[in-house]
Amino acid sequence: MTAIDLNADLGEGFGRWRLTDDEQLLSVVTSANVACGFHAGDAATMRRVCELAAERGVTIGAQVSYRDLAGFGRRAMDVPSAELAAEVAYQIGALQVFARAAGARVAYVKPHGALYNRIVRDEEQAGAVVDGVLLADATLPVLGLPGSRVLALAAEAGLPAVTEAFADRAYTDEGTLVPRAQDGAVITDPDAVVERSVGLARSGLVTSRSGARVAVRARSLCLHGDTPGAVELARRVRRCLEQSGVRVEAFA
Repeated sequence: MTAIDLNADLGEGFGRWRLTDDEQLLSVVTSANVACGFHAGDAATMRRVCELAAERGVTIGAQVSYRDLAGFGRRAMDVPSAELAAEVAYQIGALQVFARAAGARVAYVKPHGALYNRIVRDEEQAGAVVDGVLLADATLPVLGLPGSRVLALAAEAGLPAVTEAFADRAYTDEGTLVPRAQDGAVITDPDAVVERSVGLARSGLVTSRSGARVAVRARSLCLHGDTPGAVELARRVRRCLEQSGVRVEAFA
């Protein structure tokens, strides 16, 4: 039976402001990408999400980012390699405290936003992310886009490299994500998102923005928690995956 992990970006709030419905999404997903304070999240939020995830048996992952609270981690930045590596390790370490306190552990790392997209091709920044993961915990899997430099460098360094797909993002013919600034970058039709989710899980194929069929072999499927109706959409995706014979389970 085909197996797929469902992950979502959680803990994306700060102080009194909350963007994601963490409690409801944690009843659907199998892995939680917890914001570690650089693009969103704070100490209290990180602790709360780790406790909720541990209660529900959801795997906890560190979602690391450029230091960009104002831009939600989606602005391009140039950070020296040594500084970026240290900041990645810092974010992982912070989340590890709260995961351990909840009786769980940080089980993987997923970069966020501009950093995620940058390290698809940027050798230097990808290497810095891998160095940061190694500094924090040399056993942690790295979650990223198939064919990305960060996954190649992670594998070379002995870290498990786990591929990821996005049902609600448009793809180029090369298998990369269409930048959010471009029209049509985000798929908003719930039926289309569900159909793409099942297709990605069962065949490893997705239709690009130009109409080409592109291979995107992934072990994990990301469901964005900051879109309208995210919880109900996540429930539909999981239900349809299971009805189509796909086993939904965490990869770590």
